Amino acid sequence: MGKIKIGFVGAGGMGQCAHLRNYVPLPDVEVVAIAELRPELAKRVATKYGIPHVYPNHEAMFANEKLDAIVAAQQFTIHGQIVPELLKVGVPLLTEKPVASNIPAGEKIVEAVKKSGTFYMVANHKRSDPATMYAKAEIERLKTSGEVGKLKYVRIIMPAGDWVASGFTDLVHTDEAYPQLKQDPRPDDLDEENYRKYVGFVNYYIHQVNMMRHLLGEPYKVTYVDPNDCVMVVTTESGVTGTIEMSPYTTSVAWQEQMFVCFEHGTIKVDLPSPLAMFRPGHVEVMLDPGNGKTPMTCSPTLPWIGAMQQQAMNFVAAIKGERRPPCEAAEALEDLRIARQYIKILKGI
Repeated sequence: MGKIKIGFVGAGGMGQCAHLRNYVPLPDVEVVAIAELRPELAKRVATKYGIPHVYPNHEAMFANEKLDAIVAAQQFTIHGQIVPELLKVGVPLLTEKPVASNIPAGEKIVEAVKKSGTFYMVANHKRSDPATMYAKAEIERLKTSGEVGKLKYVRIIMPAGDWVASGFTDLVHTDEAYPQLKQDPRPDDLDEENYRKYVGFVNYYIHQVNMMRHLLGEPYKVTYVDPNDCVMVVTTESGVTGTIEMSPYTTSVAWQEQMFVCFEHGTIKVDLPSPLAMFRPGHVEVMLDPGNGKTPMTCSPTLPWIGAMQQQAMNFVAAIKGERRPPCEAAEALEDLRIARQYIKILKGI
C-alpha cells in the first residue's frame, strides 16, 4: 500500500507531543488533516507540521477526507460518546489510555468495535517501549523453555515524578479557551466522592494495571488493597502473585518506574523512562541462575534509541498494514477498568 493517510482528532498537548510529532516523521505515513475545536491552535499546529487540511470538527474532516486511520487524543472521560462515532468511519483508531472512564462506557465502545469491521488500539505506550518488548519476549521464552522454573511473582512500582521530562518544550499553544465537552455519565453505583477516587486511580495507574496483565500473560483479580492506598496485590488463576506499588514516595526531577519479574531461578528487571522522554528506551537486566552446576549469568541488552511513544506509532502503523496485532485493543483494555473497580471496591468497602 502507499502512504497511510492519518487524520488527527484533537491537537492539544498529548495530541501534539505524544503522538503528532511521532507520526509526521514516519516515511510511510502522511498526516493529511487535523480536526480541532480551537481554530487558531489548529492553524498553528498544521503550519508547524506541514499538515495540509484543517477542520473545525471530526464530522467535517470525515466528510472531506478519505483516511486510512485516525488518531484521537481526547479526554478519556468523553470516550463513551466520541469513540463510537469515530469507529463508524470503519478505519483503525488509536486513542490515549484508558479505553473509557467507566465500565458501561467501555462496554459500549467494545460493541462499537465489533460493528465497525476494524480495530481500536488503546495507547498503553509502555507496552511499546523497546525494553518492555524485549522483556516480554524473554518472559515468554523462559516460560516455554522452563530453564529457570516457573513464573512466580511480578512487582511494579510507579512513584509519582517528572513524567513530562521536558516533553512539552515544543508545544504549540494559544490563548483560546479549552472546549467544555459533555462528560460521560457517572455510574449509578458510585457516589461523587468514590467516582473521583476511581477516575483518579484510572488516570494515574491504569498503565500499571494494564502492564501487570501483559507481563503475567493471563488475567488476574485483586486480592488485597493496602488501607494506606499504597499497595495492591493481585493473583492469577494459575497462582502467580503480583503487586503494584503506587507512589510510596515521590520525586521532583526524576522518573523511577520499575518492573520486576521473578521466576524460580531467574529475574527480569525493567526500568522505564519518563513517558514523554524522546529517543530513550528503558533498560532491561536479565539474571539467570538455573543451578545444577551452570554458571549464573546477568546481561543487559543494548536497545535502539527509540522512545516508547515513537515505537507505539510504528506499532500502530504496522497493525494498520496487517503486519502484526496492535499491542492492546479495546476488549482487553476494558478489563483494566474492571480491575480498577475491584480496587476501589476493596479500598472503600463498597
